[in-house]
Amino acid sequence: MPAPTLRPATTADVPALAALINDAYRGEASRQAWTTEVHLLDGPRTDETALHELLGAPGGGFLLAVGPGGQLVGGVYLQAQGPGLYLGTLAVAPAAQAHGLGRHLLEAAEAQARQQGCTHLKITVVSARTELLAWYERRGYGRTGTTEPFPAGTRFGRPRQPLTLVVLEKLV
Repeated sequence: MPAPTLRPATTADVPALAALINDAYRGEASRQAWTTEVHLLDGPRTDETALHELLGAPGGGFLLAVGPGGQLVGGVYLQAQGPGLYLGTLAVAPAAQAHGLGRHLLEAAEAQARQQGCTHLKITVVSARTELLAWYERRGYGRTGTTEPFPAGTRFGRPRQPLTLVVLEKLV
């Protein structure tokens, strides 16, 4: 797979980005991918309204990976938070997984944090996603010992079991 081009998202990317995120985590194609959450949550992972809000948040934006044909194949949300950079919603199209694209996006986010003078990156991971927690830990992220409640309501899906968010950080 040729290396994708990385670029910031614009509001014009929101429909394709929403489709990518939902396909990667909760779509039918995600059932064959290791990123699936369909066994944990019902409903979509995000929607266009939520993505517009994230794009409009102070210090926030998505870094996108675009394939050679112009198709969106990955993305990650980044938001400045004090001396750190919050990283979230790292998504890779199911057909593009297992080629190092997630790691490439993560490394680009870490480089951006260093360029911005950040001291660390922070991410929250659904507690039941043990394989995802291990993936981040292999890349130098450590558990802080704190958890956050899973968001109430149905905006991020309806949990099938009690869930929390595990907080991880990496110094840059």
